[in-house]
Amino acid sequence: AEHAAQVARLLNDLSTDGFVVLPAAQAVADWAAAAHAAAMSITSDPKQQARHLRHGSSWFVGVDALPNAADGSIDGVALRGPWTDLIDAPVLWHRAQLSVVYPGYPRQDPQETDMAQRFRVNRFGAHVDGLLPIGPDRRRYLGEWHQFILGLPLNVSDAAPLMVWPGSHHLLGDALRAAIGQLDPTQVDLTQPYQAARRSVFDHIAPVPVIVPPGQAILLHRHLLHGVAPFAPDQAAPPEGRMIAYFRPLHAGGPHAWLRKD
Repeated sequence: AEHAAQVARLLNDLSTDGFVVLPAAQAVADWAAAAHAAAMSITSDPKQQARHLRHGSSWFVGVDALPNAADGSIDGVALRGPWTDLIDAPVLWHRAQLSVVYPGYPRQDPQETDMAQRFRVNRFGAHVDGLLPIGPDRRRYLGEWHQFILGLPLNVSDAAPLMVWPGSHHLLGDALRAAIGQLDPTQVDLTQPYQAARRSVFDHIAPVPVIVPPGQAILLHRHLLHGVAPFAPDQAAPPEGRMIAYFRPLHAGGPHAWLRKD
């Protein structure tokens, strides 16, 4: 009964806030330790650095960089945790993103505009995953329809935390549903409704940092506005940088299922 009550509370928080920090579990800590060992090797590999370093080498973007198996396990350590009570786990897990932030983040890349850099510093690069900038005008279209976002910290750090706007998934979801209506979600230019909804979130919701140690996990609703804060001079991270693994499995129900409230 106590477990059921806890699950009900977490589901309610996920629905209300669009994110939850899950209670610590030994299985999650074991997976994080195995993933951390792999991450140390990956991030020190010059070929991987050439592929993944961005923003003046202050961020290792690491998409699909973690060599987990299709069941989510890494080096034989199973991917298991409290999220199984809250979401339907995918049949196959993709290779996780290995997001590593270093002191000085975000430095400005040569091709990045001053406006984009200011947005990254002042608004933490706030975004909804899957709304991709397409073409020379970088118009936003739904290019990836994730079911959820699962963040698994790999080391202890308060630096460059994940930033979330609690409840923003309601505002953004409503705006996107209104813009798309009965059309194919992947064929609608969402740039203006997305940017207008994001401005409204900035006006009405204060962002909060999410700082979590290995052994815990962060579950985000797919419509939640989120970003990464700058690495401040007074913040600490281990020598290898602040490491988090992210899973974003595609929704088995496709783009229309992605658009729903649930």
